[in-house]
Amino acid sequence: MNKHFLGDTAVLLGRSLRHIARSPDTIITTAIMPIAFLLLFVYVFGGAIETGSDSYVNYLLPGILLITIASGISYTAYRLFLDLQGGIFERFQSMPIARSAVLWAHVLTSLVANLISLVVVIGVALLIGFRTGAGVLGWLAVAGILVLFTLALTWIAVIPGLTAKSVDGASAFSYPLVFLPFISSAFVPTGSMPGPVRAFAEHQPVTSIVNAIRDLYTEQRVGTDIWIALAWCIGILVAAYVFAGVTYRRRIS
Repeated sequence: MNKHFLGDTAVLLGRSLRHIARSPDTIITTAIMPIAFLLLFVYVFGGAIETGSDSYVNYLLPGILLITIASGISYTAYRLFLDLQGGIFERFQSMPIARSAVLWAHVLTSLVANLISLVVVIGVALLIGFRTGAGVLGWLAVAGILVLFTLALTWIAVIPGLTAKSVDGASAFSYPLVFLPFISSAFVPTGSMPGPVRAFAEHQPVTSIVNAIRDLYTEQRVGTDIWIALAWCIGILVAAYVFAGVTYRRRIS
């Protein structure tokens, strides 16, 4: 690893964050759809959905947080695509900059932007009735899972950002990720689903991640879901990181 990697990443991260600061509508846009889903399900569908929970907003929130992340990472692919098309990468290659610092700057920018969006969504959830007795350790565990999930999806986003032929192509990949929580335990218990749908819902990563987060902030006994959730997040993160690295080296070679 280049000895200047950390310094180079910090400089490039500052550049990306300044772009976001000058265009805060990115974060606002990212948060609008999850907040709309949150309000829609709580106030329109919540009364008709039986979850066995005292508060539907408490049951619903983990899935909304994952939708927030899935919405936000599309901007990583978008910004990366624009940098490639604008010739920024070619300029960086002519400078003594660690090559991987360019990608890491985009990934860390995504992490910062998504964390801000998550705070906004949680703030709205608190206003409409979300309550938790979870302590500091419980919230740190929730934050850790959300950070891992964000990093995993962001490295996936890097791949279309490097390979897409158009702006729409760079960001369209996120649509299936946004709707994946709908076929999970995020909105209704999986036991209410028909056989094949239930089988898919119970064995896809979102369900274990949602269940782990829900157990942590409702102070329920955390079972195997948290280990399955961590395994999914770390496995996706490693695979996406390796594939993105290979794609990046081919793209700039």
